[in-house]
Parts: sequence; structure tokens; C-alpha cells
Amino acid sequence: MGGVTGTMTAGVFWAVAIGLAALVAYMLIGALRRVPGQNNSAEADLAVYRDQLAEIERDLARATIAAPEAERLRAEVGKRVIEADKARMTGSVTAGSTSTAVLVAVIIAVVVPGGMAAYWALGAPGYPDMALEPRLAGLDDAIRARPSQEAELATQGRTRDMALDTRLSAELAAATDTEALRARFQQHFEAGEMQAAVRVQERLIALQGEAASSQGYAMLALALTLEAQGYVSPEAEGALRASLQRDASNEIARYLVGEMFRQGARFDRAFQFWRPIAESGTPGSPFVADVRAKIEQVAELAGVRYALPASVASGPTAGDVAAAAEMAPEERQAMIEGMVAQLSDRLATEGGNVEDWNRLIRSLAILERLPEAQKIYDEAKDRFQGRPAELSFLRLAAVETGLSP
Repeated sequence: MGGVTGTMTAGVFWAVAIGLAALVAYMLIGALRRVPGQNNSAEADLAVYRDQLAEIERDLARATIAAPEAERLRAEVGKRVIEADKARMTGSVTAGSTSTAVLVAVIIAVVVPGGMAAYWALGAPGYPDMALEPRLAGLDDAIRARPSQEAELATQGRTRDMALDTRLSAELAAATDTEALRARFQQHFEAGEMQAAVRVQERLIALQGEAASSQGYAMLALALTLEAQGYVSPEAEGALRASLQRDASNEIARYLVGEMFRQGARFDRAFQFWRPIAESGTPGSPFVADVRAKIEQVAELAGVRYALPASVASGPTAGDVAAAAEMAPEERQAMIEGMVAQLSDRLATEGGNVEDWNRLIRSLAILERLPEAQKIYDEAKDRFQGRPAELSFLRLAAVETGLSP
């Protein structure tokens, strides 16, 4: 029954669509037929000849010309009237009718089948009508049903080392020094040993209990996200909720929650979490820089008209992007090569912040110069040793560009 209903609905839709297209074509054709004839010159000549005939009659009545002369003039002007009328009729038929016929044919050939073809290519034939709220509810359901941390790791072919988990469990069960655990977490985190970092941070939070900080939960979520190659899992979401309950302005937590919604196509929610970071986030924070680089695209996908204020905008402007889009591929490649060379020279001589290193790594990856990108990433890790936030930002760049973190 559902299939029959769906077929009937589709049939009604196509019937209405074709009818509307035919109506538009009919109105266009009617408008064409109402357009005045184009042979205005012949019409003007006829008007002149009519005036001349009237003038002959007035002259005859005033006796300024004789009857034979009037008859001769009438015959001459009448001949011109007949020629002009023939020219007018012939021109209307040959020029007006021909052009109108061509336009009518084009309208019939383009409007109806062309409209149907365009919808078939750009629309969603057979897809049922769905209001915004059910679509958003469907996306929320998909986010709630997304894979767990373990399932995602298995999908990536990176299942956890169970032997390592067993050993860590035994070691950490006896650990009670929170400062030592913080130092150990940072050591594992900076070394890229995310499985160990996660277990250590979980133990630290368990020891602290209600005293666990917003930043502690945010770092656990960050370690989980990095372990899953940038994927924000339900387990990471649980840590993020705990972080934001303690401090709703925590930038790392807000950044990752926004990323979770972005991954789930809830761009409206991602925009809500990211906008405060983009506009008033901590200067120099790598997460703030990343949000500022992405938020305008997220806003567009959310259907929000938004431009990052010029006072906080970073990276290329909209004009720069538009100019690059208009370049030939070779010119664009040369421009990117030049920017990469400049940035590389500046970092080698003057140094730079983590955002500059991130931009260089990603640019080299775009140019498919992965060995160089890997070398720059390894150098950047040494430069930012002991700075977990910057290292995690660089690690995300490495994961997203296919480097070895």
C-alpha cells in the first residue's frame, strides 16, 4: 500500500510540474504574439500617404488644383499605398511570423523538457517531502547512534592493545599521586601514545572525583579524539559534557563539541558552539585559529549569513579566495608554491606560532609533497614540546592530511 501511495504521489508531482511548465510556456508564447509588428517603417509610410490623400481632397475643394490633376495625384499616391501595404503584410509574415515561430519552438523545446531535465539532475526525484524539524531530528538520532570509541577504532583497523591495557590497569590501580599522574599523562600525550594517555587521565579523574576540573575532562576528550584520528566518539562526548558542566566557556570542550556536531551534519549547533570562540577566543590559541578558519563555511552550511569580523579574521579574505578561484590551475599552483616557499623561509629564519606551522603542513599536503609535510610536522613537534594544546592541534592536522602522527 505504501508503494502504491508513493507511486501515486510521484505521479501527481510530475503531473503538476509538467502542467506548470506548460502554463509558463503558454504565457510566454502569448506574450510573444502580443508584441507589435516590427515593420514600423511601412506603417509610417502608410500614415504619410493617407495624409497626402487628405491634402489632395482639401486642395481640390479649395480649387487650388483641377479635377484631372487631383485624379492623377490620387492614382499615384494610391499606387504607393498599395505597395506600402504589401510591404507591411509581407514583412509581418516573413519577419514577425518566422521569428515568433522560432521562439515558440525554442520555448516548447526548452521550457518543458528542459525544466524536467534540470530537476532530474539537480533535484531529488521520488524523494518524499520532509520538513526541517524531522530532518534535524533524524540527524540528532544519527549522532546518538554513532559508533563507540572501540567500534570506530576497529573500523580504522587500530584496535586497542589489550596487553597494554592490562598492564596499565595494574600499574594505575596503585597510583595515588595526582601530580605524578598529570606528569605521566603529559608525557604519553606528547609522545603520541594516546591509549596510555587516555587510561592515565581516566585514573586521574577517578582519583579526583567531584574535584576533577573542566580542563581535566576536556583533555580526556581530546586524547580520546586524537586516539580515534579526529573522531569525536560518545565516550569523548561524555567527558565533554562533564567539562562544560564545570566551565561552559572551556575552549577545548566547546571546540570539540562543535566538531562533533559538524561531523554529524548539525552545522547549526556547531555554529552556536563555535561563534563565541571565533569572536572572543583566547588570542594565539590553536583551537581558536582553527575555528576561525572553518566557521564561515559551517555558517553557510547551516543557512546562516555570517562573516567573521575583520578585527578577528585570520587567513585569506573572501576576495583572496575569489581571486584564486578565477585563476588558471597553473597560476593557482604557482601562487600556492610561492606562499609555501615564503612561509617555509619565514619559519626557518624567524620562527612562528602553531597556526603558521599548521598552515605550512596543510599546504604541503595539498601540493602532495607529503615527505616534506612529514618532516615539517616532526620539526614542529620538537618546537612545541611540553605544550599539549599546540601538540594536539598539530596532531589533528597530521591525521587529517594523512601523515604519521
